[in-house]
Amino acid sequence: MCIRDSTKVDEKGCPVETSEKEKEFLDSGLIRESNILFELEKADLKPESKEVLDEIGKIFVQWPDLKIEIGGHTDSQGADDFNQKLSEQRAAAVFEYLKAEFPKINADNFSVKGYGESMPVATNDTKEGRAQNRRVEFKCLNLDELKKEMDRRR
Repeated sequence: MCIRDSTKVDEKGCPVETSEKEKEFLDSGLIRESNILFELEKADLKPESKEVLDEIGKIFVQWPDLKIEIGGHTDSQGADDFNQKLSEQRAAAVFEYLKAEFPKINADNFSVKGYGESMPVATNDTKEGRAQNRRVEFKCLNLDELKKEMDRRR
């Protein structure tokens, strides 16, 4: 038997590797992702985003009781109202992808919100900063449930 304290294990009791994204989520209740890419000024996911979304989807399948907000964010280029609507559409596109590719997730526990350009994490004065601001965040809304589940798994 290979059970170790505070290590996630499979059904046989052997250690399971935890990805960096899952560690980030378990530590903070948040995944902030700038590598979910969309067509310019659209909510159409680019194919290269699917690998990132698949990793995130696999995390949420493991935590079916968590309530997750998918938040879309934009940079400050363009009109405020356009960015607001675009961020909402992009968050919804991510949710639709996760529902389609991961039917085991509890879709009722997910909500979608667009923040537009209202919550930058970097300057909008540089190309790099704008790239960081164009992101999707996955936020746990019931952190107490996350903590209980983590304690139970230990």
